[in-house]
This record gives sequence, C-alpha cells and structure tokens, in this order.
Amino acid sequence: MICLARVAATNSNFLSEVIDLYPIAAPVLRCLDAETAHRATILGLRWGAAGRDREMDSSILRTRVMGLDFPNPVGLAAGFDKHAEVPDALLALGFGFVEIGSVTPRPQSGNPRPRVFRLNADRAVINRYGFNSEGLAVVASRLRQRQGRPGIVGVNVGANKESGDPIADYVEGLGRLQEFANYFVINVSSPNTPGLRSLQARDSLDALLDRLRANRSHGDDQVLPPLVVKIAPDLSSEECRAISDVIVNRGVDGIIVSNTTVHRPVLQSKHRDEVGGLSGMPLFETSTRVLSDMYRLTEGRIALIGTGGVSSGADAYRKIRAGASLVQLYTALVFEGPALIGRIKRDLASLLEADGFADVAQAVGVDAGNG
Repeated sequence: MICLARVAATNSNFLSEVIDLYPIAAPVLRCLDAETAHRATILGLRWGAAGRDREMDSSILRTRVMGLDFPNPVGLAAGFDKHAEVPDALLALGFGFVEIGSVTPRPQSGNPRPRVFRLNADRAVINRYGFNSEGLAVVASRLRQRQGRPGIVGVNVGANKESGDPIADYVEGLGRLQEFANYFVINVSSPNTPGLRSLQARDSLDALLDRLRANRSHGDDQVLPPLVVKIAPDLSSEECRAISDVIVNRGVDGIIVSNTTVHRPVLQSKHRDEVGGLSGMPLFETSTRVLSDMYRLTEGRIALIGTGGVSSGADAYRKIRAGASLVQLYTALVFEGPALIGRIKRDLASLLEADGFADVAQAVGVDAGNG
C-alpha cells in the first residue's frame, strides 16, 4: 500500500497510466488481503492525477434514463467508493456513471475484520462489511467540493446498525445529500445490517417511501434527483410483486436489481462458507432472472439498473435485453482490472450493432417476455 501511494504521489500522470500499470500492480495486490488491496487501490486513485483523455464511447451507447444523459450505460456499483473519495477518478476510467456509498448518517466502523474474501476459483467475493461509513458530514463535504464537475454520480444511503428509527436515517441521508446526487439510492437490501432487509416488506417499504416523499425539500426551480430503490436477489415471486406495486404507486424512478445474495450455490473456493453477501459470477443468473421479473411486473414503466455478476459485454447485453436500462459492476474489477471497462463497452456496442439496434434503449427488455 505504501509503495502504491508513493508511485501515485510521484507520477503526475498516474491515473492516465492506471490501465497500463495494472498488470504490474495486480500480483502485488493479490498478495494482500482483499480489504487492504481495496484500500491501496483507493489511495492510488486518490493521489493520482485529476483525469485522463479517455477513449471516446460509441454513439450507440449513449442513453437517456430517468431524465439523465449517460455517455454509456456501464456504471460502477456502490461499495467500491464508499466514502466518495475518488468518483472523478473512476469516471475518468470510462464508467458512464459512478455510485458512491453506502453512506450512513453517523460514522460507524462496520463489522470486525476480516470481512471480505476473494473466491478466486468462482470469480466471486463474499463481504460482510456492515455499512462501514465515514458518515454524512464527511461525504457531504467531499461531494460539495466536486459540484459543477461533469459526470453522473449517484449517492447510495443506508441506516446505522444501532439506529432506533431506520426510516429516519434514510430521511436524514436524503436531506443532507440530495443536492449533490445525480440520482439517489435507498439501500434496503444489504444482508449485513440486522433487520435491514425487512424494509423490503410491502408495508415497511410503503412507509419508508411515504416519509421520504413527505420530507423531500425543493424550491420552485430545484429539480429533485431521481429516487431509486436497491433490492435483494433473494426474493420470492410474491415479494417481487409487492415491491413492484409499492414502487409504481409511490412514483419511484428506478430499481437496482440486485444486491448481494445470502444463498450459496455450489462454490469451489476455500472461503465459500464465510458469512456475508455473495457477489460476482455465481450471482449472474439469479439476479438476471429477478431483473426480468421486475421488468414484467412494472410493465417497463420503471427504469431498472441491472447488477450482479456482470463481467463481459455479453453479460451487460443480457441484462439490457432482460430489462435493464443501465448496468453496474464491481466484483469483476477485482479479477480483471480497469481494462475490463473498455472491453465491456466495445463488445456491448458490437452486439447492439450486430442485432440492428440503433441505441441501448431499443434493446431494453426485448427478452423479458421469455423468462
């Protein structure tokens, strides 16, 4: 970690060389435990240059979702930049949007280490971070400093573990950070905060969204950021239907499908029995099935963001055809590095063109009726 920070500090073009340097840095990072390697990567990006000229995205990838214009539909999921330290550096790597967080109102350390594990043979990760967060005040200060800069940055908020009123935590998060968010995510699906997923139940979710709507402040000319709910993949058909009914009735703008799973398919890696949420390749089929279900249940009226196991342009394309207007990834970066971003975009553009689509929006949901 110290070596990476020194390289970053002495190289004014560090960020522009991230992709070229990754094959050299990767063996070092893999020798570190997963959380230390993650922190080293954040430090490298944080101390690097302000940006680089990135490859021009194909025009076929441009898309308008929730009233926002995305240069491409490939985003970084929440969890990588939890404390809003490097959103601009990440945008410069080629993401169409970046989601920071989850952020809790008050700082909390999360669960004890070790709490994140690479499952190399399965191309997966298990984490039980437990919403480790520097809190709203710190994150608000960082986001305030980037106001006016280009790029779409979403803000993902959660509730403190010891909160006596979790709904009040979401209301506070929205109130403190909505002016800095291009879109705002209500995370009610992390498996690592006890009781949090119960907020996905019909009555609880309805009460949460009702209070959020009542407390959203806006002036005559202030445009409120789109509101998105992030759900779990471990939902029954009845639970999916209840969630879709509440979200449509409450006028929510989007759904992220999905968070990590507590279920365990057959896994090969030694850490397969660790407690926590599983992400990466083993989650792809389940999350894509729930995505397709939500597209049908909402009749395509709600923007869906597909995440869970995306590691190629073909994966991103399947999510889009299943109903996603945008896609997100994170775990695949652990194994593939930042060059993956450009590969996904190039391959996705080629797939869209090969099937005769003029843009991403034309492909959204074309396979959803086949689930």
